[in-house]
Amino acid sequence: MSKTTSIFISGFLIGVLATTVGFSFLRRYQASNGDSSNTARMVLKLAHSLDVAHPAHQALEHMKRQLETLSGGEMTIDIYPSSVLGSETQCIEQLQNGSLSMTRTSAAVVENFVPEMAVFGLPYVFRDQQHFHTVLDGEIGQRLLVEGESKFIRGLCYHDSGSRNFYGKFPVRTPDDLNDRKIRVMNSSTAINMVEAMGAAPTPISPGELYSALSQGIVDGAENNLPTFAHSRHYEVCKHFSLDGHTRIPAMVLISTKTWNGLSDQQQQWLQTAATESSTVQRELWADATQEARQIVEDAGVTIHDVDLQTFAKKVQPMLDVVADEKVKATLAAIQKVGSDE
Repeated sequence: MSKTTSIFISGFLIGVLATTVGFSFLRRYQASNGDSSNTARMVLKLAHSLDVAHPAHQALEHMKRQLETLSGGEMTIDIYPSSVLGSETQCIEQLQNGSLSMTRTSAAVVENFVPEMAVFGLPYVFRDQQHFHTVLDGEIGQRLLVEGESKFIRGLCYHDSGSRNFYGKFPVRTPDDLNDRKIRVMNSSTAINMVEAMGAAPTPISPGELYSALSQGIVDGAENNLPTFAHSRHYEVCKHFSLDGHTRIPAMVLISTKTWNGLSDQQQQWLQTAATESSTVQRELWADATQEARQIVEDAGVTIHDVDLQTFAKKVQPMLDVVADEKVKATLAAIQKVGSDE
């Protein structure tokens, strides 16, 4: 072998060795900074409309931590709060086209995509909180979670949103107190029909515009749960809150079926377990938030009225008697049988 050839081979081997060492160092550097393909993990993008102080967001953070623990770091969730990726309706539409993995939204909004969800917006469907939770945790609630799969959305769990109640600048002790009053409602046909049945004038207004609408007298009152009433500071304008509990509309954690079907059986199990655990945590957080909200508004001078629920339920009973959708009617009948002595 000539001297020139020997020098060439030696140089080549040194170059290979240097490249190998350099590549190995680069891989270790990438791994330490989370850039290695070997350490890459699946990231699910979740968006919702609430701020980070809300019990729902805290429960979603719990779900994220549980998913990371269960999967050994193979899966995680990036959470986008405060409608930064769009409204509740827009987020569901993004789930349908696969550009967003998950969202948390009211069942009242899901009703626009899955008509059977309208059952949750009907007044006095649930006798009390225990009946409500029993239905959600049982066969009926679990069936409704997957009812939207044909629309490319699947429910993982429910979040408690408490009961919705009337509040305003005037006391509501009986349904007659609502006569001809302008009451803000969600943009839901079921909610509009219910307020009309009570004798009031339903007025759909976006949540962000409601404070000024109440202040300026555009509407006389609204309806929602205690934590939202406190958080929105509507108690600064409205000094009467009535515990009529006309509806109990849950929120739902949804996933795009395009995302769900792309997960392995094991990944689906991890995610479902994390979601179910977060639902339990959210109920506890919600109960605490409700007690805290009541204290806040009472300290601010709000009078909370206990009312005769039966007088309100009787007023809207004709609305339940004429439910047209056969699936909603069947689900309503099944709910009423749960825990009934009949």
